[in-house]
This record gives sequence, C-alpha cells and structure tokens, in this order.
Amino acid sequence: MAYQNFIPTVWNEGIERELERICVFAEDCNRKYEGSVKEKGESVKILGVGKPTIKSLAKANKNNDIDAPEEIEDTSVIMYINQIRYFNYMVGDIDKAQAVGGIMDALEQETSEGLANEVDTYIASKAVDESVKALYGNTPVKVVANENAGTGEKYVLDILDEALQKLYENDVKSTTKIVVTISPRFFTLFKRAYINKDTDNSEMLKNGRVAKYGNIIVKMSNNVHRTSNGAVDNIMIRTQRAIAFAKPLTHTEPYRPEKKFADAVKGFILFDAKVVRPKEVININVKYA
Repeated sequence: MAYQNFIPTVWNEGIERELERICVFAEDCNRKYEGSVKEKGESVKILGVGKPTIKSLAKANKNNDIDAPEEIEDTSVIMYINQIRYFNYMVGDIDKAQAVGGIMDALEQETSEGLANEVDTYIASKAVDESVKALYGNTPVKVVANENAGTGEKYVLDILDEALQKLYENDVKSTTKIVVTISPRFFTLFKRAYINKDTDNSEMLKNGRVAKYGNIIVKMSNNVHRTSNGAVDNIMIRTQRAIAFAKPLTHTEPYRPEKKFADAVKGFILFDAKVVRPKEVININVKYA
C-alpha cells in the first residue's frame, strides 16, 4: 500500500513547526485563548473590562461615606473561528518518491510556507479593520528617506515616531513590547534613513526582525496589507495584546483518487484572528513616490 509509510501526525507536527517559524504577523498576537476552540464555527469569549474611576478623598473627610460602587463597563468580545485554508494534490507513488528524491520533505516545506503566507496575509488585513484608526486618516502621506521632507511628504523615521506617540497617547505604557511590521519598500527607505543610527542592531534577528528603533521592534513582511491598486501600504504598529489569534487544528490525510493511478494528500488548517484592543494598534497608511 502506497501510504503505509505516510504518518499524518508527523506531517501535522512538521507543518505546525514550520508555521511557527515562518509566520511574522502571527508571532505578535495574543494566543492564550487557542486551547478553548477545536472546530469551525466555535467561538471564544475574550474577557476585558473598562477602567475604574480613581477618586480623591480629602483627609478632613476621611470618615465620610464614599461614593456608591460604580458598575465597570464590560469590554469582552467574541472571536469566531471560521477561517479554513486547505491543500489537495497528487504526488505519485509516495514510497518511491521518498526513496529517490525527498519529494515528500519538499512538499511538506512548500505546503507549510503556503499556509503560513495565508495566515499572515489574513492577520495583516486587520490593519484596515473598522475598529483600527489610520495614522493619517483618509489621506495617506508619501514616505521618503530624506530628512528634509517636502510638502505632502513625511520622513520615514518621523512616521514611526508619530505612530509610537499615538500609541502612548492611547495609554500604551513605554515598557510594553511594541512591534511594527513593514513592507519591503518601506524597509528600503527605513534602512537608508537609519543606516547611521545603528545602536544595538549589529546582528540581524530571526523570523523577519530587522532592527530595533527606539522602543519599537521592526520586522519586515511581504504580506503587509495594500490597497487594491497597490499604491498604499497599511502597516500595523501594535502591542502583542492588540490582536487575538487562534489556530486550534491542523489536519492531513493520505488517500488514493478513485480514477487516478496516483497517490494524494490533503489537509487543512483552522484559524481566525480578531482585533481585541483597538487602541493598541495603529494603521500607518503610507504611499510612495
């Protein structure tokens, strides 16, 4: 039997491992709710609460009654797990392929990369979620590497500074880990502007991390969301609490197509993501010359 050496759990583990290694956007999501869901259509309630009012009490009134307890607003949100990405292809005689060319290893790698690309693209699209504010509103600015930016232009480092300031104004603490995932074309301008400002970036970091600018970890990904005409990048700067992500299931199985002299393998991943702290993510909407 062609698939007697094919072990689905091994493929599942391999795909899971590669997804974790390759994904850039998913790495900086809140994943603590992942174990709460197992099937499509299930949901997880992500708990949140509003901020209590802090009141003052004069020493002279220390024995007076304090105000009645206030009811804190519930900010909980529901994330439904509805995203499925699947693969299904014929590979010939698996035993022979494994023996002569390592085709199965290559296919597993290509499958993992394709699935990771789908996951990251989906998370990146949350930059234009209706709950996320754009740094420059409805009019993206033109990003340049020249510190003396002209009319309608913004210096690339000024853009990052303004985005970080906006997060701080939204009560994100300066001690919080903040990540910005930039596109290759934004990175080119960033690198030109930053080349003489390197402080602790001598060694490139793994998994897409390219630099640390002030309090911001800078990563690069080709999956940054773009407008349909490709003119505008919607770059996310965020904390790791801003977006919740769950990928509860990876499944693969071999089979023999009834009308083909071939072996095949199919599988899928189940996942979803949701903006749960919109004040902790900003859409840096920029265009280019």
